[in-house]
Amino acid sequence: MAEYKIKDIEILTGIKAHTIRIWEKRYKILIPERTETQIRTYSDQDLSSLLNISLLNKNGHKISHIAEWDKDKINRLVWDIKMSRNVNFTEEKLILALLHTDEQLFSETLQVLIDDKGLSKTFSEDLMPFLERIGVMWLVNSISAAQEHFISNLIRQKIISEIDKQEIPADKSNPVMLYLPEHDWHEIGLLFYQYLLRSKGFHTVYLGQSLPYDSLLDCIQRIQPKAIISSWLTAIDKPFIINYFKQLKQDAPNAMLFAGGAQINLHSLDLIGYVTEIKNADSLLAHFVN
Repeated sequence: MAEYKIKDIEILTGIKAHTIRIWEKRYKILIPERTETQIRTYSDQDLSSLLNISLLNKNGHKISHIAEWDKDKINRLVWDIKMSRNVNFTEEKLILALLHTDEQLFSETLQVLIDDKGLSKTFSEDLMPFLERIGVMWLVNSISAAQEHFISNLIRQKIISEIDKQEIPADKSNPVMLYLPEHDWHEIGLLFYQYLLRSKGFHTVYLGQSLPYDSLLDCIQRIQPKAIISSWLTAIDKPFIINYFKQLKQDAPNAMLFAGGAQINLHSLDLIGYVTEIKNADSLLAHFVN
């Protein structure tokens, strides 16, 4: 059985930790276990209960009323909401698709979001928070690596599908080159960068996962890119990543260097002057779109 901290519960349910504490104190919604140092811990059952309570609360039921209802009534009302075609419970659908490896449910839910607001907003507003939730669930062993890979590959396929809908630019000047460094296979963020640039009409050259440095230099010499974009998620030593970008700046003096991902954010202060951090979609496009 998984054991969650209150910050994990906040990420997975979307309910602020402060609100959870108030609900516990005022309405006795949950009575979490506590460690010897008085840190709250929550079970899978607690998580499930809070997801249901959150769904009811989002659909107009006051928390003071929910607190008085027994489990059967809560389950019945949740079921009624989920059976209604007029109710949007996107987050719950995505989690359900993950837990049951339901490709159809996930794909249909994601496509509705993309049709409604486009891939860019869907990625930042829905997929990024969802991927954070997946990360927490994997860390506390409430989902398997296979489930995480299943959903990640569906997201990857969907972004590639959206890229394929973009026109290949006729103007091949000033190309932007995208790649993952050697031993990094986490492609979703980089694919999203590719989509953003293609959607704005930029000529991009996508080199994919785990590109050896020698091959990168060969491509730079052949393509002469205006900009080079990478994404770094796999844990790596600070000296290595700093030396990597120092060397790349020397080897590609005419190209602007951009990079995103957890490792870039972690070492951002040490990388100033060598590479520009991509913090979000807007920060990337600001450097390319006037």
